[in-house]
Amino acid sequence: MSQTRATQVFAEDGRALHVAISGSDDGEPVFLLHGTPGSRLGPKPRTSVLYRLGVRLICYDRPGYGGSARRAKRAVRDVAADVAAIADHLDIKQFAVVGRSGGGPHALACAALLPERVTAVAGLVSLAPPNADEIDWFGDMTEANIREYHTADEDESKLIESLRLQADRARRDPAGMVDLLREQMTRPDQHVVHDSGIRELLAETYAEALRAGPYGWIDDVLALRRDWGFDLGAIQQPTLLWHGDQDNFAPAAHTRWLANRIPHAELMVQRDTAHFGAMEILPAVLSWLTRPFDRVLAASGQHA
Repeated sequence: MSQTRATQVFAEDGRALHVAISGSDDGEPVFLLHGTPGSRLGPKPRTSVLYRLGVRLICYDRPGYGGSARRAKRAVRDVAADVAAIADHLDIKQFAVVGRSGGGPHALACAALLPERVTAVAGLVSLAPPNADEIDWFGDMTEANIREYHTADEDESKLIESLRLQADRARRDPAGMVDLLREQMTRPDQHVVHDSGIRELLAETYAEALRAGPYGWIDDVLALRRDWGFDLGAIQQPTLLWHGDQDNFAPAAHTRWLANRIPHAELMVQRDTAHFGAMEILPAVLSWLTRPFDRVLAASGQHA
């Protein structure tokens, strides 16, 4: 068993990427891609749980977050090169990938663009691409998120200023950012975040994400509202898409849309849970990702 250890990896263009590795040193490698905003410190199972699951969990700060250097004007597809660079540094040939919230599209990009290396992929409470047809992209979403994404579409300079101010406040008072989110949550998410330990972890995650400034957050929002740069139909690996049916940060219609366009996707929409329920389901998802002959989640949700 090992404790979480940090390392620095350099991307192809020389940018530094800050990486955290936890779990079993000889376990099955899984990349966990954090949300928006987020960092490598985001919620994950305890080391003892990862060891029991036989998982070596690799988390890193996307460019502009935490200890990772910014890559201006990055697209969602650009994540694949960074993940490949980290895997090469760690001498990992093949691996699974899971992305949570804003990390969901980035996980799907890895599967589409690294077909020989990614063995399985999961997207938890993911968004759909901005050109998704047949859904109301903003339907049932919080007013704050609607405003943020609309601003990304209409006025980039206004988005930069808005997120700069929010990031400044979060650095001074990260617990206040969690409190602000709690005001927007549906009841299932409020139940999850009622736990003081979860609130402290989220505050720590946001503080680390934004300690160097707002640009990871800005670049994520812009990338999510631009062409993602890959074909969802190219994802041929086993794919799990999970969502809570009461999510109002990234509504479940987004994941249902993705499931209809990814060839081998297994869709699970769980009743009476929401966005932060993705933290609670993660151990079962890690088990699904690393056990190719037993891809069945415990009876904790419903297919939809």
